[in-house]
Amino acid sequence: MAPVRFPRWLRWLGTGALVSALALHACLSYSWITLPDVRVLRRDYPHKTAFMRLREDEARRDGKTPKTTQRWVSYDRIAPTLKRAVLVTEDAAFWEHDGVDLSEIKASMETNWMRGSFLRGGSTITQQLAKNLYLSPTRNPYRKIVELMIARRMEAELPKARIFELYLNLIEWGDGVWGAEAAARTYFGVSAAELSQQQAALLAGAIINPRIYSPARPNARLMRRQQIILGRMGDMTPPVLTPLPIPQIQTSPALPNLGPGATLGGGS
Repeated sequence: MAPVRFPRWLRWLGTGALVSALALHACLSYSWITLPDVRVLRRDYPHKTAFMRLREDEARRDGKTPKTTQRWVSYDRIAPTLKRAVLVTEDAAFWEHDGVDLSEIKASMETNWMRGSFLRGGSTITQQLAKNLYLSPTRNPYRKIVELMIARRMEAELPKARIFELYLNLIEWGDGVWGAEAAARTYFGVSAAELSQQQAALLAGAIINPRIYSPARPNARLMRRQQIILGRMGDMTPPVLTPLPIPQIQTSPALPNLGPGATLGGGS
């Protein structure tokens, strides 16, 4: 019986698919073995993140002097009101998932497919921290894959409370304003430990785009977000956890660049 011969175009298609699969596997394998060592984050605080460098570069291009306002505080020195507000706004399932919320990813894929563009990210707090520390804010599928891998590594190496502590200390909250303590003092003249529910909800509502939604001058949309967050905060009770002791602040090794399309090019 003569062997079955497939049409030439089908053979070319199969070969192309195999080569593409091998190339993708090689790319992902390389990305995995070159991921940053997140274990240094157990005790060290990064001096600058990729997002900070990006904002500094943007300021210089605009002929401005970069400014950074930030003050590190431990997990237990951040008001429970802000923790609840941020969780209900950004990642209500944070304490249950392992860095990736599959239900949110599914919802984001469905939304992006329907809209025909990459608009909804579905990122968890851990993914956002990975992006802020090491990557760029570009809506790039490859960058998203690297973000997922870093997030999973963070969840494997760091306690949940440490991840949340880093996130709340590094997140951007305005022009040159980084972290909960700087935001609380800049906008309300209080420490992060003293934030009221209304203040916390306003800060959480601004996370979506802190360069547009300013707690100092809240517009109508930010005020609506504040009210929605206030209505949901009662359903969220962050666990009382024992955080790692806050060490003497030191500069971690330079955060690495992770390849074309995923990094800031020396600049999230």
